[in-house]
Amino acid sequence: MFINFFYLLRNYGVPVSINEWMTLTEALSRGLAFSSLYGFYNLARAVLVKSETHYDRYDLAFQNYFEGIETPVELTERVLDWLQNALPPLNISPEERKQFQDWDLDELRRQLDERLREQKGEHHGGGNWIGTGGTSRFGHSGYHPAGVRIGGESVNKSAVKVAGERKFRGFRADETIGVRQFEVALRKLRQLSSKDEGPKDELDLEETIRETGEKGGLLQLVWSRGRKNTLKVALIMDSGGSMMPYSRICGQLFMALNRASHLKDLRFFYFHNCVYDHIYLDPSCNIRNSIKTEEFINTFNSEYKIVFVGDASMAPSELTMINGAIDWDTVNDEPGILWFQRIASRFEHSVWLNPIPSHYWNRTIGAYTIALIRQVFPMYELTVEDLERAIKKLKVRK
Repeated sequence: MFINFFYLLRNYGVPVSINEWMTLTEALSRGLAFSSLYGFYNLARAVLVKSETHYDRYDLAFQNYFEGIETPVELTERVLDWLQNALPPLNISPEERKQFQDWDLDELRRQLDERLREQKGEHHGGGNWIGTGGTSRFGHSGYHPAGVRIGGESVNKSAVKVAGERKFRGFRADETIGVRQFEVALRKLRQLSSKDEGPKDELDLEETIRETGEKGGLLQLVWSRGRKNTLKVALIMDSGGSMMPYSRICGQLFMALNRASHLKDLRFFYFHNCVYDHIYLDPSCNIRNSIKTEEFINTFNSEYKIVFVGDASMAPSELTMINGAIDWDTVNDEPGILWFQRIASRFEHSVWLNPIPSHYWNRTIGAYTIALIRQVFPMYELTVEDLERAIKKLKVRK
């Protein structure tokens, strides 16, 4: 039932599972959508959507799938006369409800067309014709767990119209982020030292209670090693040129990291388009305020988390050729891609954050160099969702 809607939701980025879909099917079989599309809209969202950040995507998928299901004007004119004398709503037992089978949209349309061709007048009660008060799938004031209201009083807005309003657009987690969102996401990067290291100098209360209980109340103090923050981060940012449009978002990331109090060490470095023999200590990328990239690799140990921020867009020669650098004071004896590969090999945890929306990576001017860099570093977009994915990647050991 609605299997294409299931796949459409997933295509729109709503993480719907098979178990949730089966739960929705059971809920529909119990009549919890109340035979209306609006009821189905709310029921499906309640069952299938696990986070408000996915509400807008759900609305887009719902609008896409159900946009053509509203009752056409000509159909309304043909059947409204049959539905004027509505019977009271029909109460049926749970046992009777089980007789109704699931339906799909194509089958619904086929059955409605068939009844319109064959029905000659109004009908009240019963379970087949378009009418009122019965158990037919078509009509109003009756009951069918998989029916569609035609006529009668509408107590809600059109579900498709509600979905089209996109009231939850501001809840999305795939939008460009600000300082506050950066700070919240970066807290998830906290890494605590192994409990196998250092002296046992902290009282483990839970183990003390358990051991004391096992010893019949004789106090047994259990000590554990303290957990200490060992997180070290090196942020390496592309500066100038094509990154100018993204200076605001990069500044927000810079500010959020500066506010972070849970880092043991934080270093900032800069480059222009590509890293070559030198890596810079300020955004001006002046050779007089730089260190050799080889020195950077040898000075910082592999515990550092390396985060590149840049659009990865440049002329292919800048990335793949000797003397391909465009800066007048830079002469690279080796292709820049080699330096990226050396950094990736040296540091166990490294990612690349790209301010260009990911759906443009394959069709922007820098698509070729973006593809090459993605072969070296896991690349993520600068959104809440992708930043959290990047942080998970930084915490996973190779």
